[in-house]
Amino acid sequence: MTSYSTSPLAKSDWTIATARHLLNRGGFGGTPVQVDALQAMGMDRAVDYLLDYGSTPAAAISPTEFDCEIRKPLTAEQRAVYQTARQSNNEAAREQLQQLRNQQDGLDRKQMQEIQKWWLRRMIETGRPLEEKMTLFWHGHFATAYRTIEDSFHMFQQNQLFRTHAVGNFADLVLRILRSPAMLKYLDNDESRKGRPNENLARELMELFVLGEGNGYTESDIKEGARALTGFTFNDDTFEFQPNNHDRESKSILGQTGNWDGDDFAKIILSRRETSEFLCGKLYRFFVNDGPGMPDAKRKSFAIAMATELRKQQYEIKPVLRLVFRSQHFYDSANRGATIKSPTQLIVQTIRELGTPPRELATLNAAGDLMGQSLFMPPNVKGWDGGQAWINTSTIFVRQNLAVYLITGLRPDSFDLDESLAKWDTGALESAIAARTAGDSAKEADALLDLILAIDACEARRTQFRQYVKTLGGPLTQARLVAALCLVTAMPEYQLC
Repeated sequence: MTSYSTSPLAKSDWTIATARHLLNRGGFGGTPVQVDALQAMGMDRAVDYLLDYGSTPAAAISPTEFDCEIRKPLTAEQRAVYQTARQSNNEAAREQLQQLRNQQDGLDRKQMQEIQKWWLRRMIETGRPLEEKMTLFWHGHFATAYRTIEDSFHMFQQNQLFRTHAVGNFADLVLRILRSPAMLKYLDNDESRKGRPNENLARELMELFVLGEGNGYTESDIKEGARALTGFTFNDDTFEFQPNNHDRESKSILGQTGNWDGDDFAKIILSRRETSEFLCGKLYRFFVNDGPGMPDAKRKSFAIAMATELRKQQYEIKPVLRLVFRSQHFYDSANRGATIKSPTQLIVQTIRELGTPPRELATLNAAGDLMGQSLFMPPNVKGWDGGQAWINTSTIFVRQNLAVYLITGLRPDSFDLDESLAKWDTGALESAIAARTAGDSAKEADALLDLILAIDACEARRTQFRQYVKTLGGPLTQARLVAALCLVTAMPEYQLC
C-alpha cells in the first residue's frame, strides 16, 4: 500500500535499500561501501550528512578558473575605429574588427567545452553530491543556454550562483537571477527600455520560474512587470541598473499598485501562495516521482505539504528537503525506481556507483548531448522535459553504448577491444558481492543485481542473468564481472533511479 505520509520513516525500515535510494536521489549514487556507511549512520544522521554538506571539503573554485576577458566589450577606441570605418566604408578596418570577433568566438566556444568538462568532473568527484544535484536542478529551472548567450564566462558565473544558493533561500535566488548577465541576455532584458519594455523576462518569471503557467496572473500583469524590469541590464560581467532607462511611472501588478522596480515585482509574485506550490511540485518530480501522470491527486497532497513547509520556513529550501528525505512517502516502494535517470544522472551514477574510470570527459559530454542533455545548453527556456522524454529508440541505444564504454573503454565507433582499457579496479564491487553471498557463487548474480538496480529485475530477466553468470565459469571477478556488468547495464531496470 502506498504511503503519502510526511511522517518520518520508522527506524526499523532504514535499510541498505533505503540508504541507496537516498544516495541515488539526493546525489548521484555511490559505491556499496558508501551505501553501507550511510546505512550505518541511521536515517537522521544520513539525511543531515547529505544536507549539511558545508563541513565537507569542496573543490575550490578560483576566481581565475576561466577567462573572463574573452568577451570583453569593445573599448571606446575600438568602437570609434569601427564607427569611422563604417562611415568611410573602410573595408580593411571592418575586416580587422570582424577577425577579432571571429577569434573571440572560437576561444569562447573552446572555453565553453572546458567548462562543460569541469562541471561533469565536479559531479563525478564531489564529496557534496546534493550541492551538485541542486545546481543541476536550478540549471533546468532557471534555464539559459550558451547558444543564445554566447558568453562562456557568464554561463560559468550563473553555475556558481546556483551552487552558492543550492539549498539556500529561493526568494534570494530569484532576486539574484534578475541580476545574472546570462539571464538578462538570454531573455533580452538588456534591451528593455522605458517606453520599449521587453516582456520576455517578466513573462518567464511568472510562467516558468516563480508562479507557474496560468497561476493567477494576467497579460496585464506581465506587461506591468516588464515595465518594472526596465533598466535592469549588465555591463561586461556585472549587473547594472540604468535609472535613465527605468520606467518610474506607477504600475499595477497582481492588484498592488506603486512605483515598482524589478525587485518589487519579484517580491510581489513571491508573496503568492501559488509560488510555493509550483516550486514544490517541481521539486517533487525531481526528487520523488516523475512518472506518467505524476503527481496524481494524493501525491499532489504531499507536494502541498512541502509547499506549506516552504512558506513556514520563508522559502528556505533545506528544511523542505529534510522533510522529504525523512518521510515515509519518499521511501515508499512506489517511489523507488520510479524516475528515469537523466543523461547526466546516468553518466555520473555509473561512474560513482561502479567505480569505473571516467574515460574521456569530452566523449561523455558528447554522449550526454546525444541522449538529450547537453550541460549549459537546455533546448529552451523551459529546460529539459525529463521523465519519459529521456527515452526513445535512439537515446536508449546511446545509453547502452555509454555504459559499455565506461565499463570496458570500448567506444561505439571502435571494433577492437583494448584489454588494458577494460581492466580497472573492480575490487570494491567484488568484495561487496562476496559479503552478500558468503562464498556461495550461486548467489552472485542476484547479489550483483541487488547492488546496482533501483528496483528488482523482472523474474524472467533475473533467471536469464543467473544462467548467463553460470556460463562465465567462475566467480564474478575482473573480466567476468566486467562482462556481467555490460549485461546488467543493458537491462531496462538500469535506466531507473
